[in-house]
Amino acid sequence: MKPHALQVTSTCDEVGLQGGIVDTFDIKKTYPSLYAPRAADDFHIVEVPELLFLQVDGHGDPNTTPAYIDAVQVLYTLSYAIRAVAKHDLRRVHTVGPLEGLWSAEDPRVFAAREKSAWDWTMLISQPTWITPDIFDQAMSTSTKKRKAPTALDRVRLALYAEGISVQILHVGPYDDEAPVLARLHDEYLPAHGLTFSGRHHEVYLSDPRRTEPAKLRTILRQPVTHIR
Repeated sequence: MKPHALQVTSTCDEVGLQGGIVDTFDIKKTYPSLYAPRAADDFHIVEVPELLFLQVDGHGDPNTTPAYIDAVQVLYTLSYAIRAVAKHDLRRVHTVGPLEGLWSAEDPRVFAAREKSAWDWTMLISQPTWITPDIFDQAMSTSTKKRKAPTALDRVRLALYAEGISVQILHVGPYDDEAPVLARLHDEYLPAHGLTFSGRHHEVYLSDPRRTEPAKLRTILRQPVTHIR
């Protein structure tokens, strides 16, 4: 185009006695079923805990809307600035997470039809739970002072996002080939299992499209659901 709540684990939650820096968080390693699936299996149900994200909202075709490019740029710029502040102030280093997107429209059928101009989106990059508003503000200040400061800094927020029970699948291939998969999810899997939508369509982009052939792009497609009563 988020079982019971899980707790963040790390290789070491405390700074060593020598004050050294430890690699404490990589979301793909902490939540492998959510962020590092091994195979393109069929749809399966997962439970997604409340997680912390940098978030930017927008509307329109991501291939042609300048605001989308600005959103992605500012998310990465600010994520690395946050990582630098956390390393300096907390002596904790984390791996910057993958780009993610929440997608919605007044008529969900526009996803299957690939009517991209009608899409609303929120682009995301996850953050460790120890990233505080103060660290966020410091990173914002650092990014603002850059000679080529991102144009969308005023659109970014740091906020929690919860999805709970969701259906997901690993899609391998071009983004525009997602349509039949989503149609099967909407028209077959959800009705057959007595499920319906309970949140926005969520995608996790595991591959860099600049360096990956379209046929090999790996994207997690996730849909929060609830049981029909």
